[in-house]
Amino acid sequence: MYSRPKITPLDCIIGALILSGALYLAHRILFQLHYPWNWQAIPQYFFRYDPQARRWIPNIFIQGLFITLKLSVWATLLGTLIGLIMGLFRLSDGFFKKMTGTVYVQLIRNLPPLVLIFIFYYFVSDRMLPVVGIRSLLEYAGEDAVETLSFLFAPPSLLSPFLSGVIALAIFEGSYITEIIRAGIQSIDMGQWEASCALGLTRTQQLRHIIFPQALPRILPALAGQFISTIKDSAIVSVVSIQELTFQGLELMSATYMTFEIWITITGMYLMMTLTLSLAVHRIEQRMRLQTSG
Repeated sequence: MYSRPKITPLDCIIGALILSGALYLAHRILFQLHYPWNWQAIPQYFFRYDPQARRWIPNIFIQGLFITLKLSVWATLLGTLIGLIMGLFRLSDGFFKKMTGTVYVQLIRNLPPLVLIFIFYYFVSDRMLPVVGIRSLLEYAGEDAVETLSFLFAPPSLLSPFLSGVIALAIFEGSYITEIIRAGIQSIDMGQWEASCALGLTRTQQLRHIIFPQALPRILPALAGQFISTIKDSAIVSVVSIQELTFQGLELMSATYMTFEIWITITGMYLMMTLTLSLAVHRIEQRMRLQTSG
């Protein structure tokens, strides 16, 4: 049972100061900024009517939103795979595996993500993808394959920077997921390891059948929170011309000069994504607590 928080005189003073600051800022923006607000022009950048297709199609904001979501989903999936492998390496008794996991976490978490974005953009786009031959495969792929690829990832012309952004984000987020998985596994009581060892299970069988199923409910909420962090971190790939939401905002601002309207709109779209996911994560945590207590 949680008691209702009491409102103290200090809370009232702080609330009054915050309200006064907000009212002062609103007054400056509305009456002293002398900015030509043009909110009626914003809706057209969500959807536009295509006379040839005779239907409404996504415009700049929605296109950027889709790219942001696809970037975040693929980076989270790849980052989870990296984090799972490195998390197990961190818990390994082998010197090489343990050292590999430790070096990975310490190296990536102490590098600015912007540096990683540039490294993988110039390395993956300019060096790796031509060797793999993805561009050549796209030239011989059928229309259905290209449409599927565009839906799942990005159009062929943007595939190279998109993949480099996904890999960079996955490696960066994977370093945090590594620690989430390591901490989740280590949170299981040592008696579970000893009991499963007494049954004659190997370490792999212990992890697969005993330890990981118990650690998963503890790991999932943190993983969901990391997915929210990935959505926010994805804005940084705009520096390498990946047409996600922030990049689209920069392009639209340079063309229309509607600075405040565009960035307020983009802020609202990011908040819509992250707050919705935050509520979903809260529901997951509540359900898991009920299952644990039950």
